[in-house]
Amino acid sequence: MRILLVEDDIKTASFIRRGLKEAGFAVDHSGDGVEGLHLAESEPYDAAVVDIMLPGLDGLSLIEQLRRQKNTMPVIILSARRSVDDRVKGLQTGGDDYLTKPFAFSELLARLQGLIRRSTGVSEPTTLTVADLQLDLVRREVTRAGAGIELQPREFALLEYLMRNRGRVVSKTMIMEHVWSFSFDPQTNVVEARICRVRDKIDKGFANKLIHTVRGVGYVLKETV
Repeated sequence: MRILLVEDDIKTASFIRRGLKEAGFAVDHSGDGVEGLHLAESEPYDAAVVDIMLPGLDGLSLIEQLRRQKNTMPVIILSARRSVDDRVKGLQTGGDDYLTKPFAFSELLARLQGLIRRSTGVSEPTTLTVADLQLDLVRREVTRAGAGIELQPREFALLEYLMRNRGRVVSKTMIMEHVWSFSFDPQTNVVEARICRVRDKIDKGFANKLIHTVRGVGYVLKETV
């Protein structure tokens, strides 16, 4: 999935770009409304995240011009304006969703994924499966070989992240920022400690280990032959 991010605040843009990339998205960023409109007109994107206050061309004008061109790309508006009138204006202009600053990245990601699902008609899976390990996203239940496994909420989120990235090595930084939603502190061992607990619950008693450490890099969840 390819996302267009139009945001002039460097700190906010960096935060969003990093999070989206670690969630598996390709991200093109522009800090200028005119350039953002040009990118939206000339490149295929699955969705856009657009700030309202932009140099060159404001976000609402950008969206309005896209809609005039019959561009139906889903757009999430970002704004510090919180009034009902501002939200209504943004949606009436052509925005598909409206998120006020400050916001949690997890909420932005969930809204973005929801817009893309609706626009593409692709449904989100309700279960994740690797070998005989199954994670039910609706019931929030985990089983291995049919036996239930009790996980704390953070452990569930960690396992979900590993399963969504099955076969892919994810770093401690990626895990920290995705599961804990704050910048990685190299002095903390919270990731190692939580991985150890999840591994003990998932792999203990099974010959086929699923959670593996890649020394100096991170962790990977995969089925070994």
